Amino acid sequence: MGATQPSDNVLTDRLLRSWLRCRRRAWLDRHGDPALRQWTAHRNLMLDDQQRCFVALLPQKPGRGEAACAVGADGVVGLRFKGKGPGGEALEAHPPLLRRVSGRSRWGDFAYQPVLARQGRRMTREHQLPLALMALLLEQEQQAPVTEMLVVGGGGRRLERDRVGLSAGLRKQLADALRKLRLDLQREEPPDLAADRRKCTLCSWRQVCNGVAASDGHLSEVSGIGAKRREMLQELNIRGLADLAAADPEQLATAMERFGEQHGDVARTLVAQARCQRSGQPERLSSRPALPELIAAPGVLLYDIESDPDARHDFLHGFWCLPRGSDGRWDLAAARYQPLLVLAEHGEPRCWQRIARYVSRYDDWPVLHYGETESLALLRMAQRQGISEQQQARLRRRLVDVHARIRQHWRLPLNSYGLKAVASWRGFQWGQSGVDGAHALLWWRHWQGEGPERRGSSHALRWIFQYNRDDCRATWAVADWLRHQDQAGGS
Repeated sequence: MGATQPSDNVLTDRLLRSWLRCRRRAWLDRHGDPALRQWTAHRNLMLDDQQRCFVALLPQKPGRGEAACAVGADGVVGLRFKGKGPGGEALEAHPPLLRRVSGRSRWGDFAYQPVLARQGRRMTREHQLPLALMALLLEQEQQAPVTEMLVVGGGGRRLERDRVGLSAGLRKQLADALRKLRLDLQREEPPDLAADRRKCTLCSWRQVCNGVAASDGHLSEVSGIGAKRREMLQELNIRGLADLAAADPEQLATAMERFGEQHGDVARTLVAQARCQRSGQPERLSSRPALPELIAAPGVLLYDIESDPDARHDFLHGFWCLPRGSDGRWDLAAARYQPLLVLAEHGEPRCWQRIARYVSRYDDWPVLHYGETESLALLRMAQRQGISEQQQARLRRRLVDVHARIRQHWRLPLNSYGLKAVASWRGFQWGQSGVDGAHALLWWRHWQGEGPERRGSSHALRWIFQYNRDDCRATWAVADWLRHQDQAGGS
């Protein structure tokens, strides 16, 4: 961290986009120590989606630089525009793609519009305002108005086009955002942590902010508190974890009922969670066993899927088969991992047949998973394949959500009940440090290559399998802890 140099006062489209996501993120982009910034797979996925969208929009290779504009290329990349904003601020933009449109500019009887690729299923201000900044500078560069901009999505699989007009209202929003961004970047200290820190998992500064949140006892560190509940608690002068842990649960419940009865009901739980995190000790919530299915089971299947959420495609169903020995102990040495890929050229019916055949091989074994994603995906696939109601009911009985059982039976001294948090608390270590579902999706795309006959790196597929297998093993680490607690509680 240090003083900002005059040359660093330029406001860029990237800074604006960071600021629209999180004010603190933009400040760290400008002033933060680059050595503390972490690489994220999310950015690579974004660039991959962008490339796919642009190829679908303009199959021919785009030209590069201003020379391509001068000859009227259909698409142009590699440009950097500088200019002045509505408030006189120095601006800079790097449009990922310019597309030739009808009109007239200083280059000839044509003009250009900026194009931006989006992730997700809808366009937001995070797309519109940086695009408006690019358009503003493009107007200055080509000496012609930009009446319309283009946002594309779908990752090239089903190209979606959203046209955005550079209206007076959008120009006013841009001017206001740039003014606020400039003021935030001039601060000596960064803005406060984001109220809702669920999106922080995608940010390259997450470790920096996580450290601040933990040391300050930020309310977002208490499991179950999002942006809205944090605002409510702050109105009641509950500023951090320590305040919440010290609060009288009945008084807080009464006070929070003014925001709605449901908030009063949850107040006691939030106080208990804060006290649990402060003490560092787990708390049993039920005397009943959490996993009675394991008492007499001859074995267990641990189940985890890997998905492409934007494409709504579950590309891997992974099973870790853990038998029980004749002595009643779980035989970890005999455990086997079975990955089942879902390939477009094979079709879902074939994939379902393989899954159903594998699961039926261990007919009386429970199928453990962490979170509802796996059970929903499997049951929906079964329905689409016309499985009878009786068969669906039997499958539903075999599926056991370890995450739900944890929440029902235990209160843990953790700020998250996600698999990585809980399994790590139990001492489990993933073989690949820092890997998450975004990494697996990126590797999947690398392996897919250019089609069924031209697969990419086989290493990428092995990395996916290793990560998926570790998620299955992590699920068992949590389930095994629950099993031991069940035994201790019943003894």
